[in-house]
Amino acid sequence: MNFPLYFSRKIAASKDNKNNLSRIIVFIGRLSVALGIIVSLITVSTGLGSKKAIKSSLGDFSGEITVKSTQSNSSYNSSALNLKDIKVNQILALPDVDGVEKFITTNGILRTDSSFAGIIFKGVDSGFDSLRFKKFLISGTTPKIKEKGYSNDIVISQKIANDLHKKLNDSIVAIFSKEDQKPIYRKFRVCGIYKTDIKMIDDLYIIGDIKHARKILNFGNHDVGGLEIFLSNVDRTDRVYPNIESLIGYKNYAQKITEQFPQIVDWVNIFDTNIALIIAIMLIVVVINIIMVLLILIIERTNSIGMLKTLGANNHQIRAIFINYTLMIMVPGLLAGNIIGISLLLLQRFFGIIKLNPENYYVSEVPVDLNPVYIVGISAGILLVSAIALILPSYLISKISPVKAIKYN
Repeated sequence: MNFPLYFSRKIAASKDNKNNLSRIIVFIGRLSVALGIIVSLITVSTGLGSKKAIKSSLGDFSGEITVKSTQSNSSYNSSALNLKDIKVNQILALPDVDGVEKFITTNGILRTDSSFAGIIFKGVDSGFDSLRFKKFLISGTTPKIKEKGYSNDIVISQKIANDLHKKLNDSIVAIFSKEDQKPIYRKFRVCGIYKTDIKMIDDLYIIGDIKHARKILNFGNHDVGGLEIFLSNVDRTDRVYPNIESLIGYKNYAQKITEQFPQIVDWVNIFDTNIALIIAIMLIVVVINIIMVLLILIIERTNSIGMLKTLGANNHQIRAIFINYTLMIMVPGLLAGNIIGISLLLLQRFFGIIKLNPENYYVSEVPVDLNPVYIVGISAGILLVSAIALILPSYLISKISPVKAIKYN
């Protein structure tokens, strides 16, 4: 029989604990543990949820990896991709690849009678995955692009629609410039309005038929400006990237989504620092309170310590008893913290109670990622760190003399 553990359970179950002077200290200890769990759960779940939501939006709009020609420059006008060197079928056969789409981009201007907006026209073909894009649509549909003939339908962002006072089925004129040539005019119909909450996308991009982009840039009938490679999991980008690089030839290059929007990714990475800082502060608060609980228990039960030493218990066993007892005191706080924290996160996840300004945060409401590994890890981590932190203050027990302890009142 494990004597320290058995005795710890007897003390924890003793009715005497309900009326002793330490109950206020015990309550404070449990409260600090519960608050620490709640704050840590919310910090980790919303922080990781925000990172995942932003990267997912970027990936679903532009693909986790993009392949372009080495002839491309910093302008938004695509250069023709060398398709001969790209082994598309082998890319599609990679386990983590979910799809490959062709595109061409060119810059232009949308003009109305009273206003205008600089835009990037993203031309897509019949392989465009409208189901993947559906998460961004707030009204209308995506363009129905066929192999033959031109589609004059486009999808514009809600930001552009509001700026130009356009709605579904409205007509709008786009102007595209060409070197040493007259501007090209195209009249489009707004078939859909989207919103990604990512300012750099919503301010610029409209989506339409790739054949318009080919005509504007003098591309051949089968030329494309790039390939967007969509993965089943954005977190696997770094693992898949080298495999894709080896399948695209030396005249093309691959670019990860994190390289296309570095300023957004840098901002997202700040979450890691904030999460670590907040959890560290919560851990310090919990540990200080639990050490305080242990010291109060030792002082209050000095007589019991003296009796145990008189009966033959050594310092190691008595320290183990009080450490076990203190950790048992933490358990109700852990349970309460998890129940409250997870409940609050579930409310946010299903009802989106807390809203955010997408211009600053790239999401319109606080996203939540309820990962069981992190939930269990936070509770286990707090228990483990507290157990280690209690070892040093528990050495106070070895300083207590049995004779003086029994006389202590």
